Amino acid sequence: QLQLVESGGGLVQPGGSLRLSCTTSGFTLDYYTIGWFRQAPGKEREPVSCMWNGPSRNYADSVKGRFTISRDNAKSTVYLQMNSLKPEDTGIYYCAKCSISYRACGLGSSEYDYWGQGTQVTVSS
Repeated sequence: QLQLVESGGGLVQPGGSLRLSCTTSGFTLDYYTIGWFRQAPGKEREPVSCMWNGPSRNYADSVKGRFTISRDNAKSTVYLQMNSLKPEDTGIYYCAKCSISYRACGLGSSEYDYWGQGTQVTVSS
């Protein structure tokens, strides 16, 4: 059964850091782009970052320079290191698998076919 499970969310003060994990199963992570998305209360879901294999990574302008995506295919896990967190980073963070293998997918949510249940990130003093 194909699954993506997010973890690592929590409550953090502005300026703090969190590392989210997306643990995958039921498919070969090496073959697919994984994306991170988030949804703030009362707002639409928005892209955060994505990567396939190799050095290429995409980031939303709002997180560039603060967030870093990485992956460990041997552990079937993708990470999102979030530094210098701001209150506007608050939301539910989701990871998702691109529907097409062997290609670098972009940040359009329609490209992704399987999603995790999300993990809550709250940035507040």
